[in-house]
Amino acid sequence: MAPVRLTQTTEGFTLIELLAVVAILGVLTLGVVAGSQRTLLRSRSVLCLSNLRQWGMATSIHTADNDDLLPHDGAPNGISSRDAWYVDLPIAIGVPTYPQEGSWRTNPSIRLPANIWICPSNRRRSNGRILFHYTLNRRVNGSGSGPRQRRLAGFGDPSRLVWLFDNGRIAAVAAENNSHTNAHGAGAHFLFLDGNVQWLRDVQYWDLTKRRAITNSAALRWFP
Repeated sequence: MAPVRLTQTTEGFTLIELLAVVAILGVLTLGVVAGSQRTLLRSRSVLCLSNLRQWGMATSIHTADNDDLLPHDGAPNGISSRDAWYVDLPIAIGVPTYPQEGSWRTNPSIRLPANIWICPSNRRRSNGRILFHYTLNRRVNGSGSGPRQRRLAGFGDPSRLVWLFDNGRIAAVAAENNSHTNAHGAGAHFLFLDGNVQWLRDVQYWDLTKRRAITNSAALRWFP
C-alpha cells in the first residue's frame, strides 16, 4: 500500500489584512507616545509647582524670623550678594543662594540642573550674565532694586497677590509683563503671598489681543 503523504498548507496575510495590522500598530504606537508625552508634561508641571511651594515656605520662614518683613527685592540683574530675595529666601531653607549657584547662570550652553531655581518646562537659557526661571513681583515692595521692605501682615487679600511667578524672560525682579504665557500648556504657575500656588490659564492674566498682562483681575492682583 502506498504511504499516505501529509501536506501542510500555509495561508499568508492578504494585503488588506496586512494594512489593517500596520494601521492598528500605528494607532497603538501613537497612543503610547501621546501618553508618555502627557506624563512628561505632567511631571514637569509637578516639579515646577514643588519649586514654587518651597519658595513660599522660604518666604514664611523668612518673615517669621524677621519681624514679619518680606525680603528685599534685590537688584533685578541678580548681582546682589545680600538684601535680595534670591539670597535671603535660599538661606531660610538651607539651599545655595543664587550667587553660589553653578555656571548655568551665565553659560547658555550648559545643561540646566534639577533644582529649586529651574522650571523644567522653561526653555529659556542665560544671556551670558543672568537667568531666573522664577521672578519676584516688584509691585509688592514697590521698590525694584531699592531698599524698601513691607510687612506681610500689611496686605489685604494675600491669596490673590502675586509674589513669585513663571518668568517669561530672565530678570530676578520684574512686573506683570514678564509673566510666562505658555510655560505649562496654555498658562503658567503663580505663587501668591499667602503661600498658595496655582496654575492659571493665559486668558486669566494676559490680554491676548493687546499682548500685555492684565494687572488686576478676579484671578490675581499685581498691585497691593
